[in-house]
Amino acid sequence: MFSGWSWAVHCLYLFLNICSFEVSGGLVQSCGHIIPESPVLALGSNFTALCILNESCLDFGNIYASQIIWKMKNKVIPKEQYREINRTVSSVTFNDTSSLASPLTCNVLADGQIEQNIYGISVTVGLPPEKPKNLSCIVYLSPKVEWYMNCTWNPGRHTFLDTRFRLKYMWPRETFPDCIPEYVNNSCTISDVQFFVNLEVWVEAANALGKAESDHLVFDPIEIVKPPPPRNLSVNSGILPTVLKLSWENQISTVVMELKFNIRYRISSDTNWMEVPPEDTASPRTSFSIQGLRPYTEYVFSIRCMKEDGVGFWSDWSEEQIGVTTEDKPSKGPTIWRTIDVSPSPAFWIVRLMWKALEPFEANGVILQYEVTIRAKPPLSHPPSRYNVTTTSLTLKLPNGTYEVTVVAHNRVGASPPSVLLIPSSNSKAPVKNIRTLPKDGKLWVGWTAPNNVLKYVIEWCLMSNSSDCITEWQTEPGNIQGTYLKGDIKPFKCYLITVYPLFADGQGSGQSVKAYLQQGRPSKGPTVQTKKVGKAEAVLTWNHLTVDEQNGFIRSYTILYKTVDGNETAVSVDPSKTEYTLSSLTSDTLYTVRMMAYTDAGGRSGPDFTFTTQKFGRGEIEAIVVPVCLAFLLIVLLGVLFCFNKRDLIKKHIWPNVPDPSKSNIAQWSPQVPAKATSFSFFQHDFSSKDQMYPEGSFTDVSVVEIEADDKKSFSEQDLKPFDLLKKEKSTSEGHSSGIGGSSCMSSPRQSVSDSDEGETTQNTSSTVQYSTVVLNGYRDQTPVQVFSRSESTQPLLDSEERLEDHAGGSDSTTQRQHYFKQHCGQDETKTERPFFERAKQIISANEEDLAGFAQLQISGQSSQPLGFELEENTQEAALPDVLQTSSEGQTVRPETVEGNIPSVDEMPKSYLPQTVRQGGYMPQ
Repeated sequence: MFSGWSWAVHCLYLFLNICSFEVSGGLVQSCGHIIPESPVLALGSNFTALCILNESCLDFGNIYASQIIWKMKNKVIPKEQYREINRTVSSVTFNDTSSLASPLTCNVLADGQIEQNIYGISVTVGLPPEKPKNLSCIVYLSPKVEWYMNCTWNPGRHTFLDTRFRLKYMWPRETFPDCIPEYVNNSCTISDVQFFVNLEVWVEAANALGKAESDHLVFDPIEIVKPPPPRNLSVNSGILPTVLKLSWENQISTVVMELKFNIRYRISSDTNWMEVPPEDTASPRTSFSIQGLRPYTEYVFSIRCMKEDGVGFWSDWSEEQIGVTTEDKPSKGPTIWRTIDVSPSPAFWIVRLMWKALEPFEANGVILQYEVTIRAKPPLSHPPSRYNVTTTSLTLKLPNGTYEVTVVAHNRVGASPPSVLLIPSSNSKAPVKNIRTLPKDGKLWVGWTAPNNVLKYVIEWCLMSNSSDCITEWQTEPGNIQGTYLKGDIKPFKCYLITVYPLFADGQGSGQSVKAYLQQGRPSKGPTVQTKKVGKAEAVLTWNHLTVDEQNGFIRSYTILYKTVDGNETAVSVDPSKTEYTLSSLTSDTLYTVRMMAYTDAGGRSGPDFTFTTQKFGRGEIEAIVVPVCLAFLLIVLLGVLFCFNKRDLIKKHIWPNVPDPSKSNIAQWSPQVPAKATSFSFFQHDFSSKDQMYPEGSFTDVSVVEIEADDKKSFSEQDLKPFDLLKKEKSTSEGHSSGIGGSSCMSSPRQSVSDSDEGETTQNTSSTVQYSTVVLNGYRDQTPVQVFSRSESTQPLLDSEERLEDHAGGSDSTTQRQHYFKQHCGQDETKTERPFFERAKQIISANEEDLAGFAQLQISGQSSQPLGFELEENTQEAALPDVLQTSSEGQTVRPETVEGNIPSVDEMPKSYLPQTVRQGGYMPQ
């Protein structure tokens, strides 16, 4: 194992041994070489190369042939192709040179570590030249009037090598220098050619792999001359409209050779050439007249020449020249046809005569005008009518009948033969049958089955469109055919209406029509579908037919595609003649999406989506539900009306009680005479400091009421019911007075309405209690009040029980013995601003007489505000309930209830005596 320095020294020593040089004569010699040196090899042949090492390398580098490595383009060649000849020579062999590439190098591996190139060569692979073929030579006349010969040949395959071609030529006893091509390898030009002597010519090809020669040609250069074309060609009009005269100049003198000519011509609008017969121009000349041309037609001419005996080559065509023949009278009359429209008058026709403009070869000039003659046939006896027009149509209003129409075209020279059209009074002849169409070779063919003795046919067609009128085009065909191609500009994807009329010598047959397309396509759009009617399980769809411009072909079928939001699409085929279809077996109350496709022979196209929702109920289902319900409701209403009619007295008793009219009460004439007395039963006491402290009229706005309801009149003892007797007496005293009594109110007290018819009942619902009165505290007409009276606040008449004075004993005399149930105490305190409040106690007791339901106790305490003019005492006095309010033997108790309220100001105080607080059992005035 070497150290780093020793290893570098050893490598340098090996390199110097391998690349050792011997200086001999100033040349540097390598350690070996390869033979052959830069060989040129035939493509596909065998090749062997030898690498020979020098003896000097063997002595210093210990390198031998066994260590040689062959490489081709830096790629190692397999060792199977190596062969060690001796210790200094190694060979490599290639069986096919097509895989050989440059460079080919010989390399060695010194001491098994370093690879070093010994020598390399460049290998060229190619092919030997082929025999040149198709050698031909032509003699030309140069612009300098010198003859030269150009020879051409086929050089053969590509050799991948540098191949040289030479054109060799010689006379029989003289050899000329070789002609070497420049920039090309397939032609060469020889100048200064001599005529009338044989010349031998051939081509030689050579490269590194060999040589090849073409066949030898021997000829006289005069035999291969290609003369220049005639020049200065001119065309002049002849004395006849069908003749044009050509003139030219020859570039070869007749002394050198005689020439013959070839003339061609064509109509300027045509691409096909016509030629003058060769025998007419086989002699030397400088002019020629061409006959049989069309009058007033533009022609194009050209001419060429060659040696008269036909040996040699035709010259190129001369420059083209244009000539126009003169005018002649039209060769035929215009083709005429007619259309007949209905006139507002049934005895006349609207006849539109049409004729085609003559083709240029038929017009033979400029058509100046057309002469139209109308001759009526018997039984009509009108004289002939003549019209001169410059257009190709004429519209006339003629009486019904048979006519003969003649059209003549005029130009500057003369008139055309007349064109005759017979217009019969009716199309009584046999029509054609089985009319059919077939697109073929970009044209539209029309065929039919012909009747007998047809003179000719008129094929009429027009382009059908919604955006423009149908412009009629037509053509005539002889009567011996049963089919033809339309000669107009027929467009694809357009619909044409084609009609065939047979014309006879004495009339015409009716036209038979058919629609046709030159080429069909998919529709431009699909039908737009809508719903006409939607039911529970069906929907009626409608649509419009596509217009002719949108169809692009014959509509063969419609397909309706519908689906729900999450369902599969269902397809239904519909006849193309239909515009309505009913979808059945649909799901109720469901959203459907529907679209429609139209199909032609070329395919289909879909229209826009449309959505609809089926109904929740079918036809008649809602009526089946509503009608019975309505009938049942009407029946119930009718039964209710009958029931109310039968129970009208009972209903009136509960809803509309019989209340007397307060306006007829005699309380208005009543005047109190007895002063009020305080009793031991008073619940409230009043302290009036002065007359001014009395409550003004209408100052009280709310009351507190104690209502007692009883289910059994025996609930209270006789001693407990004495106060109620006093109330009854007071009631009988106040019943005869009107509610219109004047004065100011201090309180209001609800009373229970009791009628005579209810005396036998043991209980009375609290809803029968009617709050209808207020307590009047001040005197009547400045009199001193002697008693607490009631004033009606109700707008309803008084109850019967309140009008029956005979039910209350004692009259007005009993008022002096009556115990006061209400005791008012009024005070004045200017420094207090507290609002008054009311307390109310309510107790339910039994009533024994006249269904008396309760009594009221009212306590008013508080203070009045300064604007009212009076004050209430600061200390509220509570009324002690008597023993009568105690619990009865049957467990009935008294329920007290307290209500507090505010006394409004004078401005805010209500002007009526309507009680402001209504408790349960009270009566709200209506």
